[in-house]
Amino acid sequence: MPAGLAAQLARPAPDQWGTSAHRIGGTMASWPGSLLRAAAPTRGYALLCAVAATVTALLCVVFVSGAGGAMVGQNVSNIALFLAAVTAGTACAVRAWRERAGRRVRWAWGLVGAGSLSWGVGQAFCIWYETVLGRAVPFPSLADAGYFWMMPFTAAGLLLLPVSRQSLAQQARSILDGLMIAVSLLLITWVLILGPLVQQGADSRLGLLITLWYPGGDVVVLTIVLFMVARLRRGGRRPLSLPLVGAGLAAFTVSDSGYAYLTLLDTYGSGNVLDLGWFTGFALILLAARRPERAHAEQEVHDLAQPLGVMVPYLAVLGALVTSVFEVLRDGAHDMFVSWSRSAIILLIVGRQLLTLLENRSLTRGLEARVEARTTELRASEQRFQALVQHSSDVVTVIDGQGVVTYQSESVARVFGYDPAYFSGLRLTERILAESVPALTAAVEAITGTAYATRVVELPMLHADGHRCLAEVTLTNLLEDPSVRGIVLNSRDISERKELEDQLVHEAFHDGLTKLANRALFKDRLEVALRRRADVAILFLDLDGFKEVNDSLGHAAGDVLLMQVAMRLGEAVRDGDTVARFGGDEFAVLIDAVGAPGDADDLATRIIAALDEQFVVDNQEIHVQGSIGIALTGPDARDADQLMRNADLAMYRAKSAGSGQFARYDPQMHSGLVERLQLAADLRRALETGGELEMHYQPTIELRTGQIVGFEALVRWRHPVRGMISPADFIPLAESTGLIRPLGQWVLAESCRQAVAWGMGAPERAMTMAVNVSGRQFDQPGLPGIVAAVLAETGLPAQRLCLEMTESVLMTDTEENLAVLLSLKDIGVRLAIDDFGTGYSSLAYLRRFPVDTLKIDRSFVERLSGATPDAALARTIVQLGQSLGMATVAEGIEQYAQFLALRRMGCDLAQGYYFSRPLPAAEAGLLLQDHKPAVAA
Repeated sequence: MPAGLAAQLARPAPDQWGTSAHRIGGTMASWPGSLLRAAAPTRGYALLCAVAATVTALLCVVFVSGAGGAMVGQNVSNIALFLAAVTAGTACAVRAWRERAGRRVRWAWGLVGAGSLSWGVGQAFCIWYETVLGRAVPFPSLADAGYFWMMPFTAAGLLLLPVSRQSLAQQARSILDGLMIAVSLLLITWVLILGPLVQQGADSRLGLLITLWYPGGDVVVLTIVLFMVARLRRGGRRPLSLPLVGAGLAAFTVSDSGYAYLTLLDTYGSGNVLDLGWFTGFALILLAARRPERAHAEQEVHDLAQPLGVMVPYLAVLGALVTSVFEVLRDGAHDMFVSWSRSAIILLIVGRQLLTLLENRSLTRGLEARVEARTTELRASEQRFQALVQHSSDVVTVIDGQGVVTYQSESVARVFGYDPAYFSGLRLTERILAESVPALTAAVEAITGTAYATRVVELPMLHADGHRCLAEVTLTNLLEDPSVRGIVLNSRDISERKELEDQLVHEAFHDGLTKLANRALFKDRLEVALRRRADVAILFLDLDGFKEVNDSLGHAAGDVLLMQVAMRLGEAVRDGDTVARFGGDEFAVLIDAVGAPGDADDLATRIIAALDEQFVVDNQEIHVQGSIGIALTGPDARDADQLMRNADLAMYRAKSAGSGQFARYDPQMHSGLVERLQLAADLRRALETGGELEMHYQPTIELRTGQIVGFEALVRWRHPVRGMISPADFIPLAESTGLIRPLGQWVLAESCRQAVAWGMGAPERAMTMAVNVSGRQFDQPGLPGIVAAVLAETGLPAQRLCLEMTESVLMTDTEENLAVLLSLKDIGVRLAIDDFGTGYSSLAYLRRFPVDTLKIDRSFVERLSGATPDAALARTIVQLGQSLGMATVAEGIEQYAQFLALRRMGCDLAQGYYFSRPLPAAEAGLLLQDHKPAVAA
């Protein structure tokens, strides 16, 4: 066997015979390259290739050298060809049995194997004649019966290869290609082999037919192979086994043609060098069948990368032309068969070219239609984009690297009142307020050096009608984007949002009823004064008799009284001093830069005197007094918290002395802390025993329907000696001592168990249990894990639990608390902000934190009724919740007017004595069972 072929046989790679037409492609011209480019074989397959190459080389030596004589060559040839045919046929049968690519592929391998086995049967008869009987094989003989069926079986197997669906034009072109190949090969074979054989004649007509059958059958099979290549070359893939099968059949063609010619000359004998062609053919079929399977082993084929594949039919025609010229040079004339064949080839070429022209025209029209469709689609997309930009609430501006406006969306007319042409072609800095230029320039410079960088700035703008507004501008660097090549500015008017945020900030630092500073602002100013190392004094005022006013005249009268007290306090203090309301009937005064310790006493005296005067509320005279505690900076008051604590202790000392008294802080007041320590120890014991703590539940009502939609869990402490202790007394104690963590965990577990007992987790009773969580609990490591464990232990669905926290959680340890809140949301629980509006929560924080509910503080609800009802802030919070997709809950509803006002402004839920006070579990269960909506018409 030639060394080049041996090298090719040693390097094939695993694949599978193609499974569909789109997986079968390639060209005859690419076969040798495909053999050399095959993937690395397995070790067993490489060994098989080496054995096949070695045996072929040994047979070549034996046949060419004639070693051992004619008899040895004959026996070696007969046995080698028999074993090669049987081995190849068996390998094809095994491949057919194991093939997973489909029934047609299995049948294809089976028929190719049947052809090889049929040839092996013929070779067995040949061995019988020459080896057993010891005489030459007659012609024709039984051996020819076996050889005869080789090509029909193989041709049938090739035709069974699955092909892709083709259009009518493609089918016609494939048929013309096949006919061109067949006629061309037939002409070549006729001139070189068949014609001379027919002219020479044979002993019998049957012998002539059999002699012609071998090369003729080979022509048919090669025609099928080339036809498949011409038809399937557009599939995009070709089976890597097909080149080996094709190469083997080509080797058969050489040997069959030589055998036919030598048989007619009566010069053929076993052991001839022609036998190498048959052996090589079977060896290649064996290697094709044994090629290891591998998923997606087909090789990609590109028409442009394989130009010879497209030219297969024309190469066959070229071969026929060269052969016919050879005949003229050899014989001086053409016989009739060659003339008719050439005419047929010419007609086929003309037909194929006409079909190609028609197909190209159809393709051109199809491409034009696709271009038109794409153009229409692009135009529609541009119109859609233009409509979106035009009607967007954002104003889109594009500036180049020099700041010149290259595009201005039409929405600028609707948002800021300007015509788009007002900006086009000019530097943007020439059209905006001068005070906004530095911030805009800095933002542009910050992103210019980084592609796709963004920056957000807030810029004052002048509306076309003359009023000032505030714009939020997002700048994006798209200078390197070839479709933009500029910096894109998305601007929106945030004036209303900013006003709302400023209003919330003001309300966060001021009491909504009296307009005085609240605790947060008071403490902030106190800390500022302490940082200046100024001598300051603070006064804590608690009204005596205020509760009686509320109980007798109502909360509206109480509100009027508080406003009058605030006015008198403002008149009593100096300019620059701060008056604050801490909530309820508690006030505080900050004296900045105390000149002498007696200044605080003088102010306390003036305040008490001012309160002694009668108050008139709803034409009724009211008399209240106040208890004042005074604390001065000193060694025992190093920070704001200590100073405020001292004033608080002094205020309680003054209250214990009687109404209308004031007291200055004395260090001996710390003895009261001993009592607090004892109370803390009692609370710790109560947590350990669990017998003194009990849960009360206040229902949450849906304002629209009046239905109970949940409960808020409130802990109560029934002290064995002191009786019922208010949460206002022991909750701060628990916060300061760290007992809030075990207390909170106990409350959470008890509340969840009670919710399950009431069936709140059932789908037909979709209610929530709200549990308060303090800031100290958020500092507790593993809070989400604790909540998840309680839910798992009690069986309460996570979405039925709502955890309430104050606004301080949003403002302290922001990143850490955000991580905790996100973990809680991952569990599935709901989150609410309690007493919303009394602290400071910017819109940025509200958007960032995963909050579901805003609870309106009772101080804002109180303002909904009375002599001068004020619903502005409550309505603002309701609208804020609606805009952010959060539910709103109003706390402390005690009057029908409050309930009605909240329902009208769209508040979702409510709690308060108007519906029910907090109840023990048993009473709350009865309320839930017998509840009837309390909604009035």
